[in-house]
Amino acid sequence: MKTLMTRTLGAAALALAAGSASAANIVEIAAGDERFSTLVAAVQAAGLAEALSGPGPFTVFAPTNDAFAALPEGTVATLLKPENKGQLTNVLLYHVDDRKLAAKDIPAGSTPIKPMLTSDRLCIVKSGGGVMIDDGSGQMARVVIADIMADNGVIHVIDKVLLPNGKKGCH
Repeated sequence: MKTLMTRTLGAAALALAAGSASAANIVEIAAGDERFSTLVAAVQAAGLAEALSGPGPFTVFAPTNDAFAALPEGTVATLLKPENKGQLTNVLLYHVDDRKLAAKDIPAGSTPIKPMLTSDRLCIVKSGGGVMIDDGSGQMARVVIADIMADNGVIHVIDKVLLPNGKKGCH
């Protein structure tokens, strides 16, 4: 009887703890995944960690470390310099939409979206081959992992860093 009571109390405590714990926010999820260490460092350098930890909702198209490494040599180091904080902020916010867009919410075909704090437009292209992001530069970023859900939005992992370039909408 004592063993049964102990197990019951233990199970109740675990259920209560699980029920009271909240999901992690976008920044917490990214910070806990080594594939995003460059992105997290950039978010911190730009002073965006607090904003992206807020209530949202946000959709973040999150480039991996490999995506940042594919940029021309010296680009990341230059962007991380304090005097380039504004440019870094623009690059990072080019990857953020102020809605929660799960993959199922993206219609088939081409859909323009407006990233936060820029007049540029991105084009999400959804087809049988998956979801791609067209920044108008002629190169597409592929969503390699979709729908990492956070309590303040969703993360879609992409294989390319998107750079603002003055393009408007889908073509």
